[in-house]
Amino acid sequence: MNDFRLRLPVFIALLIIGGGLGGCANLGDGAVSGAFVDPAAYDLYDCPQLDAQRKYLATRTAELQGLIEKAHTGVAGTAVAELAYRNDYITTRASAKLADETWRKNKCDQASAAQETPAGDPRR
Repeated sequence: MNDFRLRLPVFIALLIIGGGLGGCANLGDGAVSGAFVDPAAYDLYDCPQLDAQRKYLATRTAELQGLIEKAHTGVAGTAVAELAYRNDYITTRASAKLADETWRKNKCDQASAAQETPAGDPRR
């Protein structure tokens, strides 16, 4: 009976910690994920720069998703995926969401993004 009294608090603590970590694992594209990026990160980007950044973030998101799925196939894969890739995945998704919002706010489209940014003033 005395052994049970010692193990009960440890068991409860492990349940609380596990629940907390499980809550972090489900953090996705919600409002809290925006805390992982600077809200003004893309304010000074023009349309071609935003286009390049959006493409990079889409590629990086797909790469991280593939790594997470691959980790799930191994021994203790869920833990490895959460510890190794989840924070980077959440940050990348939040950055992509912010870049898309800035893209829409700046009224960019593919035609304007295809135009090159002038290298300098031609009058010099």
